[in-house]
Amino acid sequence: MATALHNLSDYDLSKVPDASNMCFGIVVAEWNPEITGALLNGAVSTLEKHGALPENIHVKTVPGSFELIYGAHQMVLNGGYDAVIILGSVIRGETPHFDYICQGVTYGIARINAKSEIPVVYGLLTTDTLQQAQDRSGGRLGNKGDECAVVAIKMAKF
Repeated sequence: MATALHNLSDYDLSKVPDASNMCFGIVVAEWNPEITGALLNGAVSTLEKHGALPENIHVKTVPGSFELIYGAHQMVLNGGYDAVIILGSVIRGETPHFDYICQGVTYGIARINAKSEIPVVYGLLTTDTLQQAQDRSGGRLGNKGDECAVVAIKMAKF
């Protein structure tokens, strides 16, 4: 497991560009709000730490993870952003619904990235348990939101 070897919140500060002239869109799923709220807090605080102005960080919510595709697409079309971040959490249940949602979101975001002029950063946690999601949203393995913010800044500069 790669995350066990790397804390999601650890990165080399000197390799992150200044984000003071950048604008970011964040689409966050309302499902599993304890997790997605922590991911959002991590992303916003990391963007601001690297110079992004609060008024240049625009957050929109969607009901669930599958709707992240539509939300990201709308931000890409209408927002004037340098990068868009999607944040969600899908925790495996007793049915194949987990597989369909994870595959659908992955495919949808990849498709937007292939056709878009701006990067869409994938911040969907796909875990087997609530504990695994907590570990990756500010727990012992760091915060995927931090990592997504750093990726968004680097890709916006790309």
